[in-house]
Amino acid sequence: MRIRLQLKLFLSFLIVILLSLSAVGVAFYTISAKQLERSAKEQMVQIVNNAVHHTNLYLSSYQRSMVALLTDMKVKQYIDLPIDREEYENYRLMTDIRDRIVEPVWIRNPEIETLYIMGYSGNALYYYNGGSEPSFTPSQTSKQIDYFKKHTDETGRLTIMNYSILRDKTPMLTLIRRIRGLRASEMKGFVGIEVKAEELSTLWEGIDLGKGGYFFIVDDEGRIQYHNDQSKVGTVVPKNLNQEIVQAGTSLFRSSSEGEKRVYISRQANYSGWNLVISIPYSQLLKPVKTIRTSIIIVAILTFLTALLFANRFSKSITTPIRALMKGMSQTEKGNWEFIPLPKHLDEIAELMIRYNLMVHRLSELVDTVYQTELKNKEMKAERQKAEFQSLQLQINPHFLYNTLETVVCYAVIQDSDEITEIVGALSYMLHYSVRTNLEEITVANELKHVMLFMVIINHRIGKPFEIDVRVRPELLLRKMVRLTLQPLVENIFQHGFRQGVEDHHSIIIDAGEDGDSFWVSIEDNGCGMPPERLEELRAKLSENRLADENEGSTSGGIGVPNVHRRIQLVFGEDYGVTVESSPDRGTRFVMWMPDSGVKATLGR
Repeated sequence: MRIRLQLKLFLSFLIVILLSLSAVGVAFYTISAKQLERSAKEQMVQIVNNAVHHTNLYLSSYQRSMVALLTDMKVKQYIDLPIDREEYENYRLMTDIRDRIVEPVWIRNPEIETLYIMGYSGNALYYYNGGSEPSFTPSQTSKQIDYFKKHTDETGRLTIMNYSILRDKTPMLTLIRRIRGLRASEMKGFVGIEVKAEELSTLWEGIDLGKGGYFFIVDDEGRIQYHNDQSKVGTVVPKNLNQEIVQAGTSLFRSSSEGEKRVYISRQANYSGWNLVISIPYSQLLKPVKTIRTSIIIVAILTFLTALLFANRFSKSITTPIRALMKGMSQTEKGNWEFIPLPKHLDEIAELMIRYNLMVHRLSELVDTVYQTELKNKEMKAERQKAEFQSLQLQINPHFLYNTLETVVCYAVIQDSDEITEIVGALSYMLHYSVRTNLEEITVANELKHVMLFMVIINHRIGKPFEIDVRVRPELLLRKMVRLTLQPLVENIFQHGFRQGVEDHHSIIIDAGEDGDSFWVSIEDNGCGMPPERLEELRAKLSENRLADENEGSTSGGIGVPNVHRRIQLVFGEDYGVTVESSPDRGTRFVMWMPDSGVKATLGR
C-alpha cells in the first residue's frame, strides 16, 4: 500500500501532538485539581479559624465582666443571704453591687442587655441596661434557678446558651457561671449576663462563602445559635449531620444530610464549646476545577487546530520541494534540462535542489560541449578539405611549370642575365616548397630559407637590397612549425606595413623563443602600423577561427594573417595561433604560438 510522504508526516505530527497535549492536559488538570482543592480547604480552614478566633475574643470581653462579679465580696455576701433576709440588707447590697460593678459594666459593654445574680436560696437581683425592671415572683425565680442548675457546668465553667429570662424580647445569648459564697466552698448561686444575638452575629456578617455557601454555629445539643439565614436560628441540625460534625473534628468532610452534596469543616470555640461550621456546595468546590477543565479542553482544541495547520504547512514545506525535484528529474529523463526554482529558505532539501541544479547545469554543459566539439570537428574537417583543395589547385600541371621555368633559366644563361637566373631559381624553389602537400610540420630553418628566397624576389622588385634581421638562436632552428606561415606574414608587411614604399629606416626582425610549454616565432616591423579600429577588426577576424576567403582581402591584413592563424590551429589545435600587436606609425608585431617540440601535437586538437 502506497502512502504519500505528506500524509505520513502529517499523521506522525498528529500522533506527537495528541500525545503531547494529552499528557500535558491530564497532568495539568490533575495537579490543578489537587491544588485547587487544597487551596479551597485552606481557605475554609482559614475562615473558620478566624471566626473562632474573633468569637473567642468577643466572648472573652464578657468573661472579664463576669470575673468582676465572681470576685466581688458584696456579690458573695448576697449569695449567702438566707431567704428570710432583711429588706434593708437586701436593698443595701443591691445598690452597692449596682454602683460598684454593674454601672461600670454598662459603660464597658453597652451591648449587654441584662445582668442578674441568683442564689440557691431563692434570692435574686436583676439589672437592666436602660430599661424598665420587671420583677419576678419567687416561683418564677425558683424555676429559673432549677433551669440553670440543669443546663450549666457544675464546676463553674462558663456556659453559653440560647436562653433568656425575658421571653418576650428578641433572641438573646446568655453567658452564665456558678459562683461560691463566702462561708462554703461549694457552689451557692449563679451570675449571668444576656446579650442580643444580633450583636454576636455582626462578627460573622463579613464572611463571604460564595453562592450557596453559609456559616453557622451549633451548640452541644445540635441547636443552631447563628446562621446566615436568620430563619434557621434556634432550629436543630439533622441528627446525622451533628454526629458527622462531632466525629470529623477539624477535618474536611462531605455530607448529603441537608439534601444536597456539600462540604463541611468545623472548629470548636474555647469558651462556649460550640462548633463553628462552614458549608459550601460540593459543586461550588469543583467549579474552579470544571472551569480549568473547560479551559484546558478549549485551549487544547485551539492548540490542536493550530498545530494541525502548522503540521500541514511543515509537511508541505518538505514534500513540495521533493515533488519539484521529482518533476525536474522526470523532465531530465526526457532530455529537457529544466532547473528547479529554489525555495526562499535554505535547508538540507534546498541544498539537495541546489546540487541537482548544479548537476543539470554540468550535464547540459557537457552535452553542449560534446555537441560543439562534434560541430567544430566537422567544421575543421571541412576547412582541411578546403585547404587541401586549394593546395591541389596549386599542383595543377606542376611539371609543366617546372619545365617552363627551366626553359627561362636556359635563355637567361644564354643571354648572360644573372638577375633572371636568380629570380627564376628562387621562384622555382618556392613553387616546389609550396606544392608539397605531404608535410604540414616543418623546421624553423626551412621556413627561414623559404623567406630568404622570397626576399631575393622582393629585392629585385623594390630595386634595392633589404635584409631581414633574423635573431633566432641556433638551438631553435630545428623546432617544428607549420609550413608556409612565416613567408605570408613577411609578404603582409611589404604590402601593408610599407605601403608607401620601402625606406632606408625600415626593418623586419624575426625572433623565436619559449614560454612554458609553448614555442613562439615573432615577425616585427617598424612600418606605419594599424589604427585601433583596424587592429580590433583583425583580431575579431582571428577569433572567428576559420579560413578567410579571397574576397575578404580588402581589409587590413588581407587573407594571409587569418589563414596563417587558422592553419596553425588546424595543425596544433585552437589553443594556438597568431596574436597581433600594433601602434600607428610605430609598427606591427605578429607572434605565432605553437606547442614546444617536447609537447606532442596532433591534427584537429
